[in-house]
Amino acid sequence: MLQIMSIMVENIIKPESYYELGREEMLGFIPKGCNKILDIGCGAGHFGYHLKKRFDAEVWGIEVNPNQSEIASRLLDKVICGDVVQVIDSVPDNYFDCFIFNDSLEHLTYPNEILRIVKNKLVKNGYIIASIPNVRYIVNLKELLLDKDWRYRDEGILDNTHFRFFTKKSIIRLFTENKYEIESIKGINPTRKFIFDLINFFTLGFFSDTRYLQFAVVARKK
Repeated sequence: MLQIMSIMVENIIKPESYYELGREEMLGFIPKGCNKILDIGCGAGHFGYHLKKRFDAEVWGIEVNPNQSEIASRLLDKVICGDVVQVIDSVPDNYFDCFIFNDSLEHLTYPNEILRIVKNKLVKNGYIIASIPNVRYIVNLKELLLDKDWRYRDEGILDNTHFRFFTKKSIIRLFTENKYEIESIKGINPTRKFIFDLINFFTLGFFSDTRYLQFAVVARKK
């Protein structure tokens, strides 16, 4: 079943820009001393290339799109083309200081399984760094509650290749239930809409988590 789902997702055509994001806002979350890094869903390899330059690190990537994995292979030390579920066993055990999941865990049918598997690939006290879309993002809530709609798109929170949806609370649960210690979780890419500030003010901060498009997580292997 996992293989069938992976083939279906791989055949969905995405715009080139989908794979080319540098994600510079995530660079500050990488712990110092990480010099062997694996980027899951590395796209065209731009984020991994930033890691190589900033940390002088050995950076591998896994990417399901063949065209993008070929591009990434020109920038990174090694790129494995395929669905992470199917190729993760080819990655060496106890080798990496850090795994990157920049908006990729939500594309997996069973993210819990992957988080358990990659533990064997991490060194002692190795890290998972993840950016995960926030389904409670204010724009998404507006479409759901006011527009009464749930419309999938080529990218964003309702990306048509997302299998899972997360809130801040469920992100914390995802990592703690899989025996990771969360060192930080921080909202990123906040909305600048005035309506958010108004709603949040009158609800005494109840909607504070809806400001953010994603949450950035730094979690350590126990």
